[in-house]
Amino acid sequence: MIKLDIVNQVADKTGVPKQKAEQVVDSLFNAMKDALALGKRIELRGFGVFTIKPRKTGIGRNPRTGEEVSIPPGKAVRFKPGKDLQSV
Repeated sequence: MIKLDIVNQVADKTGVPKQKAEQVVDSLFNAMKDALALGKRIELRGFGVFTIKPRKTGIGRNPRTGEEVSIPPGKAVRFKPGKDLQSV
């Protein structure tokens, strides 16, 4: 499923024009991105929880040369499905 599929489903189920449905979907995704960028937790009851977890420094390998490369620390988005979603 891609974003366009979500927009089409929102438009079909609510009866709003596709342009308005796309604005709603975009604003929802932007609100989620902004919250995660601030390090906030997003909890959608029955669906799941999105959180930001720190990622440690690591050592990887360049596949072409085989030399070791340092991987800097960072952050990663994690998703934990809710009970309703796990039972699907």
